[in-house]
Amino acid sequence: MCHQVPKKLVNSVAGCADDALAGLVACNPGLRLLQGHRVVLRADLVAIRGRVALLSGGGSGHEPAHAGYIGKGMLTGVVAGAVFTSPAVGSILAAIRAVTRAGAAGTLLIVKNYTGDRLNFGLALERARAEGTDVEMVVVGDDSAFAAPKKAGRRGLCGTVLVHKVAGALAEAGASLNEIVEKVSAAAKAMGTLGLSLSPCSVPGSKPTFRLADDEMELGLGIHGEAGVRRMKMLPADEAVETMLAHMTDPSNASRLPLSPGASVVLVVNNLGGLSCLELGIVAGAAVRCLGECEGGLGAPFLGFDPSAPEDPSCKPPPHSQTTPLPAESRGVHIARALVGSFMTALEMAGFSLTLMLVDEELVGLINAETTAVAWPNLTAAPATSQRQEVPAPKEGPGTAQHETSTGPDAARVQLVLERVCSTLLDMEDKLNELDRAAGDGDCGHTHARAARAIQEWVRARPPPAAPAQLLSALADLLLEKMGGSSGVLYGLFLTAAARPLLSRNDLPTWADAMDAGIEAMQRYGGAAPGDRTMLDSLCAAAQALHALRGPGADLLPVLATAVQSAEAAAEATRHMEAGAGRASYISSARLLQPDPGAVAAAAVLRAVLEGLRS
Repeated sequence: MCHQVPKKLVNSVAGCADDALAGLVACNPGLRLLQGHRVVLRADLVAIRGRVALLSGGGSGHEPAHAGYIGKGMLTGVVAGAVFTSPAVGSILAAIRAVTRAGAAGTLLIVKNYTGDRLNFGLALERARAEGTDVEMVVVGDDSAFAAPKKAGRRGLCGTVLVHKVAGALAEAGASLNEIVEKVSAAAKAMGTLGLSLSPCSVPGSKPTFRLADDEMELGLGIHGEAGVRRMKMLPADEAVETMLAHMTDPSNASRLPLSPGASVVLVVNNLGGLSCLELGIVAGAAVRCLGECEGGLGAPFLGFDPSAPEDPSCKPPPHSQTTPLPAESRGVHIARALVGSFMTALEMAGFSLTLMLVDEELVGLINAETTAVAWPNLTAAPATSQRQEVPAPKEGPGTAQHETSTGPDAARVQLVLERVCSTLLDMEDKLNELDRAAGDGDCGHTHARAARAIQEWVRARPPPAAPAQLLSALADLLLEKMGGSSGVLYGLFLTAAARPLLSRNDLPTWADAMDAGIEAMQRYGGAAPGDRTMLDSLCAAAQALHALRGPGADLLPVLATAVQSAEAAAEATRHMEAGAGRASYISSARLLQPDPGAVAAAAVLRAVLEGLRS
């Protein structure tokens, strides 16, 4: 059977995210694009003076998230990446600068728990703090799919929208940054989301992310097209919803939501993109019936509950909710508010998710507070405009490094090495994409090829600096801006940290120090470790070999050759590893069957560096 690339109504694959944001801003005069960045902000930034600013974002393809939730009483702005790709660090930093200069009393970043988002927003936070900005970050992980704990944690799903609403209402009321962080963190822990799909989705220009038979449905899938935790035969809507609620509240489920009779919840029935409104209404009715609303007022929520934390008597539910999932007829849950619609989608996926947040009267009040965000329910329509609305992007802050060019033998050698790296990555584009399809969205090759083309353009435009620290810093800035994805920010972190030891010295032992510093930065923000089936496996193996550079009389090329061999062997060894970080950690190891594309790419880069130095 031939599986063709699904049709998409776009102008171009490369420009679809920008076109979508431009269309949203054109139809909503309360929004503005930040010039030169894939950032949308409130048009009335002056109104946030003295209040906490809220920034969120992530990959495109989840519309109306995230830009649809910008407005008074919700987000101040969002930063968008390409489809299913984390946004650029530079754009996140530009958004932080924009709200800071508008007079915000601190900035809160609301981030879904995905490696790329944590890395990009985390690095932007560190850079903003270095400029003196008061900024905090809350990572939302509301996925209730996995019975066993995952090192990568619970994925951030549709519940993130409720976090946007709670934080926005608090900020509008004048709460401090610390108060918002405290209350939002507690609310996020008392929340669970589970998805169910009848079909996969497909990134524009690519094939579907997985396949389902006509009589199958997928339980517990994410919002990037990654497969779920259980494949089931088709069920009627009532039975499907009951299965989902039973899974979400099962005591053996490490990511469960404790739900007892009398509890009060906000329910979100979220269309994942391709479910008809007719089906969504049926599902919503089934969810209300299965939860079994009880008489009386608000029950007692258990804010602060964290399934991954040790048991704490102050936040665990009553004993009867820990024995067995309650059947539909006896759940007796009070639905304080039900929201039904498309809140956080996965492109055209024909499916839905259920989100439950345990609430008290204060939280319900925050959910009910007024907002002008266009995607929040029950809003009035706004006039459209054909003009492109923009505000100038803030200029870079003081102290931004300027990378000087240089000429001579060293510069020529640098250019030769970079050309060898670029040609290697371009030749490997299809191979890396194929390796990535088993564990991701099949774009690893595209991501590395994008970096290679950016470096080639940069080298053609001006000679690269020969000074090691300046070279690595310049490459970090380039990759953070142009490469995209988790790989871009991981390489950016690595190169940024590796440059520091080389500022004052560039002898052989210092290059070993630089390698170690780069790896330490990747581990600190990325959360992965050797053995987790990532590019770190290749890099750490090479770093061990490079420690020989610290010995007396060390010879660079033989040591580097050994390091390359170690990296290649480590990359091949990932074939037999259980993924412990990144999107692949949600995939059964039996379905991987091949080496990690990031590890293969990292080893290939090191091989290209060696060959370039030998030339």
